[in-house]
Amino acid sequence: MSSNTYDEAFVWIWLPGKTEPVVAGRLHAIGSPLTLIFNYGKSYLERNDAIPIYLPELPLRAGELPLPGGLTMPSSIRDAAPDAWGRRVILNRKFGVKGARLDEIELSELAFLLESGSDRIGALDFQLSPTDYVARSPKNASLEELIQAAERVEKGIPLTPELAQALHHGSSIGGARPKAMIEDGDAKFVAKFSASNDLYSVVKAEFIAMRLAKLAGLNVAEVSVTNASGKHVLLIERFDRQRANTGWKRKLMVSALTILSLDEMMARYASYQDLAEIIRHRFTDPKDTLRELYGRLTFNILSGNTDDHARNHAAFWDGETLTLAPAYDICPQGRAGQEASQAMNISGDNNMSRISACISAAHHFLLSEEEATEIAAHQIRIIAEHWDQVCKEVALSKVDRNLHWGRQFLNPFAFDDLEGEAGALRKLADEARGRG
Repeated sequence: MSSNTYDEAFVWIWLPGKTEPVVAGRLHAIGSPLTLIFNYGKSYLERNDAIPIYLPELPLRAGELPLPGGLTMPSSIRDAAPDAWGRRVILNRKFGVKGARLDEIELSELAFLLESGSDRIGALDFQLSPTDYVARSPKNASLEELIQAAERVEKGIPLTPELAQALHHGSSIGGARPKAMIEDGDAKFVAKFSASNDLYSVVKAEFIAMRLAKLAGLNVAEVSVTNASGKHVLLIERFDRQRANTGWKRKLMVSALTILSLDEMMARYASYQDLAEIIRHRFTDPKDTLRELYGRLTFNILSGNTDDHARNHAAFWDGETLTLAPAYDICPQGRAGQEASQAMNISGDNNMSRISACISAAHHFLLSEEEATEIAAHQIRIIAEHWDQVCKEVALSKVDRNLHWGRQFLNPFAFDDLEGEAGALRKLADEARGRG
């Protein structure tokens, strides 16, 4: 079963500081398999305040813009498309079919762009019209409604019209886990729910990792945990929105995958080393940004977050420069044994979840080995000192504490090959685990 009913979409953009979008250009499908080609509109190119959606991918010039090698659509536009969870919601809402039958349905990328909610991450949206903007923004549903809707999608049960409307708002968010968008006064949030197949409280584990990262001095999104329908919900405050008197300002964002000129099929080539090189030349405050990225890398390893793929890193784009966005999706991942690897290579083809790999790569981040070692030591101390406090904050069960401590957090594999002065980190982690 397939449904590819769209052959074009118009890309609308919120320019910096504005609360209303303008049409930027047209995205249209050609060939088989389908390739999506973008061209700016004449009216947009004539604007004094026009900015490129992203450079070097989509420069401000007339005519169809060629795709970088290997891509089937502009990566900076793909960043605004729904991922696994949002696609499941769209297929459920649009076709109302159960379970495995969803796998039989194929929608084009244009369809997913046009069927997903308008309040997507970043500052783009997609419309059928080049002149009239109509937001696909359903009611601001309660958490209880959203949880009920998410559970039905997980089970493959068709949504009722009311629940479809409730969950549709968040269908444009990336990632694979159940989630939705909510608005509360002067802030907007991404709400993450427990999944039916969770073996432990993933919601609480992500809260703990994010809170510890902030305590360690990293720039991370604000998080909190609440309860609804007897279940825990993680609320992540959106950093791509700013409330203004006339509405919401939106910040244009691109993923590290886009910055590295890659797509999902080429994601295995993404590396911290290459991202660091681009930061040195194209980002604001490169020295501080490199230190921040290095700190995120080491914290991912110390907290057992191996899902640090290139879409889980992002930057704000203002038309000229890039600025590293706050960290998000720092979530300890389950592991069967000691050995683990990061989703992105650290340097070269080394992606092993070891602090030694980070220290060896420190020069790419303009850090000395001593500075790199101290960053890891500081994070180990923070994790050890605040573990009990943060676990109590979300009432993490003793079973889950035992599951995470020494396995996801401060796993011995991260330290067991350290030598020389860096060997002190192993002793520091061993002492921390003993206290935990």
